[in-house]
Amino acid sequence: MAFVYAGLIWALGWFINARLANSPVSDTRLVSLLIPALFGVTIIAMWEVLVTMLGVSPIILPPPSMIAARFVTEIPILWADFEQTILKGAMTGYVVGMIAAFAIAILADRSPFLTKGILPVGAFMAALPIVGTAPIFVKWLGSDWQSKAAVVGVMVFFPILVNTVAGLKDTSAMQRDLMRTYGAGYWPTLFKLRLPAALPFIFNGLKIATTLALIGAIVAEFFGSPTVGMGFRISTSVGQLALDMVWAEIVVAALAGSAFYGAMAFLEKRVTFWHPSQR
Repeated sequence: MAFVYAGLIWALGWFINARLANSPVSDTRLVSLLIPALFGVTIIAMWEVLVTMLGVSPIILPPPSMIAARFVTEIPILWADFEQTILKGAMTGYVVGMIAAFAIAILADRSPFLTKGILPVGAFMAALPIVGTAPIFVKWLGSDWQSKAAVVGVMVFFPILVNTVAGLKDTSAMQRDLMRTYGAGYWPTLFKLRLPAALPFIFNGLKIATTLALIGAIVAEFFGSPTVGMGFRISTSVGQLALDMVWAEIVVAALAGSAFYGAMAFLEKRVTFWHPSQR
């Protein structure tokens, strides 16, 4: 019967979403948000029915209702973990890595030698496994959020650097020649022509880095942290078989990652409204 009920829930969700997707108002913002929301609710309802009716142990997979109850009762702990991991570790590392990538990209843009030398080194840094670099930074900087910020900074540096360098080279020779005929030097050309043209590339790197920042901060906490943080909470909760707490932390991470990515996409739309990709 569990699979029958799950199938009915799926069929109902499919029917409603199909009607919304094919309706005359399908292109409105409200319907565009409602369709994925209903899809998510359908998946959660099927999860609840299957886990509950099949008698799956909460140690293996807790039902969404149990996760929601744990989420509500542990809000102070979840907020403290969010503040430690996301606001301190991930955001600080993201900003530091972003500034460093922009600075190195400008230097590399002015020197072909640096372009040829830095990009392979950046690729090498991006290929370094986090399970190898995180313990090193913990030994160097201690177990608090500073070491997690360093890990995040290294992780986000390369995608932002590569996209910024590629964007700065996106202008055509004719456009650069036109700026020279106006008597513009390197810096006026950079700020008035090349940086605006590079913005779609830069935001692409920034959006990729949002997910890397969260992953880096959480995973780095597995290798040493104070008694607070999302990675610390996940590892200790798994040891205590409190899988509902683990899933509550996962929900916080998913919400934070989605909000971070959405904020960057929103900023991109406002800044690059002139670009064909935003029309």
